[in-house]
Amino acid sequence: MKKSLLAVAAIGAFASAAQAQSSVTVYGILDVGVVGATSRQAYGNAQSSVTSGVVNSTSLGVLSGAESTSRLGFKGSEDLGGGMSAFFTTEWKLDPDAAGTPFSTATGDRQTFVGLKKNGLGDFALGTQYTIVHQAVAITDPGMQNNMSGNLIFSGGTGVATLNKLGSSTQSLTAVTNANGVTAGTSYTIRQSNALTLNTDVIGGFKGHVMLTQNNSNQTQVNSTTGGNTNASGWGLGVDYNYNKLLLTANYQSFIARNTSAAVATDTMVATGAGQSNAVGTNVNDQQQYYAATYDFGILKAYAQYVNRVMTQNNNSTIYQKYAAEQIGVRSFITPTIEAWASGGYGNFINAGVSNPKANLVGFQLGSNYWLSKRTNLYAIYGQTSTSNVASTAAPTVYTSFNQANYAVGLRHTF
Repeated sequence: MKKSLLAVAAIGAFASAAQAQSSVTVYGILDVGVVGATSRQAYGNAQSSVTSGVVNSTSLGVLSGAESTSRLGFKGSEDLGGGMSAFFTTEWKLDPDAAGTPFSTATGDRQTFVGLKKNGLGDFALGTQYTIVHQAVAITDPGMQNNMSGNLIFSGGTGVATLNKLGSSTQSLTAVTNANGVTAGTSYTIRQSNALTLNTDVIGGFKGHVMLTQNNSNQTQVNSTTGGNTNASGWGLGVDYNYNKLLLTANYQSFIARNTSAAVATDTMVATGAGQSNAVGTNVNDQQQYYAATYDFGILKAYAQYVNRVMTQNNNSTIYQKYAAEQIGVRSFITPTIEAWASGGYGNFINAGVSNPKANLVGFQLGSNYWLSKRTNLYAIYGQTSTSNVASTAAPTVYTSFNQANYAVGLRHTF
């Protein structure tokens, strides 16, 4: 009898321990389709590797991530009692169209963080995370942050990658788009490592966000190239306001990188927190703002967005990069299973310094989803970005305009 009671007690203790374990969810996205692109680069003078003043490029291939970046993730939570819980998320990018391993090995390519949540107050998390601006764009972008051309607020860059991957142009499209300001992540920093984030619960329609990043290293400087300070820090503030069918959001974030041993000539501007990189740059002050509004009319949802980014060299404030763009759009379910969206925007980009290269930008995008189920959809997307009045110092040296059209038809499954 005693042995039976002991066995029952042991089973009960094991069951209680099992219930206290974290609940873990495996999730992901697989997005593969036929992606094509065309580009036209017009030059102001003849180049040594170009036989005419215009270079046209085309590409077509089966690629991943046109509507959503393919990924695999694990997330979980544990109830700690008293309204407190612990949570975590870790992700990897998937490249189903790539040769070899389908997993991306790029550092900081996705999120990985751990945090605590208190019901009624909010949560905080530590690790590699989306920035405040990126989170705000996620809830106010008519194209839902797809990776096609034509979106001047979120520049995912699938079109650029497509041309680099399959194109046969003798010129570097990356160099061209760097000068135009339409490469991936040009408009704002998408994610940051070494980050602490705090999010409040909704109070009176308001929800607040705070972000702090820190990665400092100090060493005794022995000469002009070794030692010294290599400090990267940043912060951000954001607030969302919901009232019935109206959503407003205002966000600001700033990143600073200082390296006392780096010379002015080696200061890095283009790499400043751009795209998927966690690097803040070298001796750079990077300030980013984002404001947006959405209103749900029932038959459609309207969007208005504005982004502004200024990057300045710490050692020489006369050298800077500026990007600004505004965009409007709509999104609606035409039928219970067919969803469509459209957006259009205008912007400008200036790279102050040698010859002050600048460009005016215009972009638009059209897209549609046909939902086969809650998790699976077919999509068709077309986007176009154009620049004018360009004077670039990047190779090729001088050109006057650039046009890129991007289209995709594919299948996306979430799990």
